[in-house]
Formats: sequence, structure tokens, C-alpha cells
Amino acid sequence: MTSRWIEPIVLLGKHVTLEPMARQHVAGLQAATRDGQLWKLWYTAVPSPEQVEAYVEEALQRRENLGEMPFVIHEHKTNKVIGSTRFMHVDEDSQRLEIGHSWFAESHQRTAKNSETKLLMLSHAFEQLSAIAVEFRTHWINHRSRRAIERLGAKQDGVLRNHKRMPDGSLRDTVVYSITDTEWPMVKKHLQFILR
Repeated sequence: MTSRWIEPIVLLGKHVTLEPMARQHVAGLQAATRDGQLWKLWYTAVPSPEQVEAYVEEALQRRENLGEMPFVIHEHKTNKVIGSTRFMHVDEDSQRLEIGHSWFAESHQRTAKNSETKLLMLSHAFEQLSAIAVEFRTHWINHRSRRAIERLGAKQDGVLRNHKRMPDGSLRDTVVYSITDTEWPMVKKHLQFILR
């Protein structure tokens, strides 16, 4: 296998560990999706327990074909899988990528685990991969996700209208945010402060 910009890596934090996604994580991800029945939110793309195996297979295919890097999120306290995230829309030539497909079991949402996950991923992107910008995208109607992205310190770049067809056939307006390499030191300081 040839070298890639984003190689598999374990990212270790105080509350969570991000581990490269593998087929062995299907059962843990199924349990995490049941916590809050997240797949019932029409404006998200969280898989139902029955869809998790296909979700993992697609993530691994995107890893192979597009250079993406999907992770599962393990909570240290319980050693359980509590969600998933990934580096995606990888543009090695321009040194840009997106952090996306991020979701947490409902009982772990709005906790330090989410902020720490983003800190681990952003640190890796800017400090090891030398990314010049990291994007975040979400549905216009997903106000909780938008507020969380804004709390990180990301700035809104714009709205892609009628950008993507959702599983139910509706069209999604996608809000695009980013953090640039010059903004990273301030964002990192902010994230470290809120995680004290």
C-alpha cells in the first residue's frame, strides 16, 4: 500500500481515545446508536443499528478509495464505543480536509468528550498534517450542531443551497465552517481552556 497523507493513528486524550474504525467495532457502534435513537433525526446521517455494518463498510471503502480516516470514539471510563467521527473530503494537494460524520450517543452529547475529540483531531490536522484549513459542514436546520461548531471557534464560510439530497429525498442546505492554520493557536487555547 502506498503512503497516504492521513495514515491510521490512535489519538489519545484524557476522556476519550479515537481509534481507526474496523469491522470489529460494529457491535459497539450499534449500541451507541441505540442510545438516543439518533437515526430518527431526519436531518442527520446517523445509521440505525441495522445499518451500522453497511456504514462501517462504506467508511472503510472511502478510506481505501478517497484517503478518508474514520474513527470510533472510546470513552475511557467505560471503555465503550460512544460515537464516530472522521477526516473526510481530503484534499492533500491543497492540504485541506473536513472533520465530519461526527456523532455521539445521546448520553455523551454536550460533554467534554466532544470538545476533546475535536481538540485531538484539530491538533493532528494542523500540527502533524500541516493542514492549512479544516472544514465542518452541517445541515442548516441542525441548530445544535451549528452552535457546537461555532463554540469551537470555527467561522462560517457560507451556505451551499440545495447542496445534497437527504435519505428521505429532501434537499439539504449545507452550512460550511472552517478553521485556518493562522486561527488554530487561538482555537487551541480556547479548547484547552474549556477542557481544564
